[in-house]
Amino acid sequence: MEGKGLYRAPALSGPQLEDFRRLNEELSFRCSEEELQGMAKIMEGVTAAYQRVSEFPDTSLPVVRYPRTPGYRPGPDDNPYNAWAWRCDIRGAAEGKLSGRTVGIKDNTAVAGVPMRCGSKILENYVPEFDATVVTRILDAGGHIVGKTSLEDMCISGSSVTSSDGPVRNPTDETRSAGGSSSGSAALVAAGLVDFAVGGDQGGSIRIPASFTGIVGLKPTYGLVPYTGAWAGEPTVDHLGPMARTVADCALLLEVMAGYDDGRDPRQYPGITPPEYSKLINNDTSGKKVGMLQEGFEVCKEDSVPRIVRGVLNTMSKAGLSVSELSIPLHKDGCAIWTASAGQAVYHCMLNDGGVGYYSKGFYPMSLQETTRRGVTSRPHDIPPLVKCFSLYGEYMTQLYGHGNKFYAKANNLVMELTRQYDAALQKFDVIVMPTLPYVAQKLPAAGCSMYGACSTSRSYNYAEPQKKRKRWVHSIYSCF
Repeated sequence: MEGKGLYRAPALSGPQLEDFRRLNEELSFRCSEEELQGMAKIMEGVTAAYQRVSEFPDTSLPVVRYPRTPGYRPGPDDNPYNAWAWRCDIRGAAEGKLSGRTVGIKDNTAVAGVPMRCGSKILENYVPEFDATVVTRILDAGGHIVGKTSLEDMCISGSSVTSSDGPVRNPTDETRSAGGSSSGSAALVAAGLVDFAVGGDQGGSIRIPASFTGIVGLKPTYGLVPYTGAWAGEPTVDHLGPMARTVADCALLLEVMAGYDDGRDPRQYPGITPPEYSKLINNDTSGKKVGMLQEGFEVCKEDSVPRIVRGVLNTMSKAGLSVSELSIPLHKDGCAIWTASAGQAVYHCMLNDGGVGYYSKGFYPMSLQETTRRGVTSRPHDIPPLVKCFSLYGEYMTQLYGHGNKFYAKANNLVMELTRQYDAALQKFDVIVMPTLPYVAQKLPAAGCSMYGACSTSRSYNYAEPQKKRKRWVHSIYSCF
């Protein structure tokens, strides 16, 4: 072997003729033996291509610029409301829009050198080597990152009770839920322990905890804020967004986070040039029209919720805004549309695709992908009950109807129609108002309660069955994360 260097084992073992024979039978292709032999020969070149790709160094995000230490996992006496997943101390640029302000990062978003667990045992001991793009932007703006915030196990729940570290408590009433899945982000902001927090939202995970804890949480327009470097739920519904105590602060953090990420995030379109949102806030209400969405009030089951929101609308009217009713009938079916368009896809993204998505251009966090795959494969018993439920249904639909089936296709077509109807309404109104949730923050369940009991903490219900008895916990699984 002189002059040829050290032997290196191949990165993959390509298919052999016997593999083609087996797969030919399984797929009912009816290829002849001669055809299979030819295919096996042709595929040797494909295997060589895979091997060549594996030999290149990994591509990562821009170099981490700000010094940091790994930090520590806080104990009970150092973790108010159980809202911290990890504590750290990373100071950004000396000057900037966030100079002197503290920020918590949801623990589904990578901070280099700091453990990231997504609230789950599946990612235990994972430490990313890169900063998510929003983290880089926050540090470049002078932000001071003081920790990673707790979240629901693998982001699947709106109840603040499923994290592997235990429930997150509501600062206003510690016997009640803080919402989810961005539970810790909301609790820490509400308690005044951080100035800002980054949240993530696929089906309510910024909006639910913001509502439960009384802060401002924004799910931005799809693609406005890059999702690069965060653990994906499903690329068509992934959002990162700001959480703060005031509208002005929420606008400021959005201003820092938003903008195109040089092609790294396939959710974005080139040419995104966000304005300075913080400078757009003023008290001029002249000529502003507010639409009160009827369907958003009709689903409320607690009288206090619509009463409070109507009180706010009355205040708006007295301030000079024009308030009138608005109807979008398809809004009632939004949950059913979301469930069919994203539910099965979320299962494939989380468990089959390593929590990063697939079939799109952009940056793939390989270390996160491999850690997720390894965790799911080696310790499936530690997958949380709600994700197991999701997975069982997702696998059933895949086996019976295929991946990307007719239900997925039709639901995504309906997403476009519902979007068109909202856009049409926003041509007539400057803002559409409705309750964020049709219920108030619920009591945390007792220790040892069933999955049904834990899900019922959110008292969610299924829009897809308007004439039947509500199945509350089903909606909790499919839209509150």
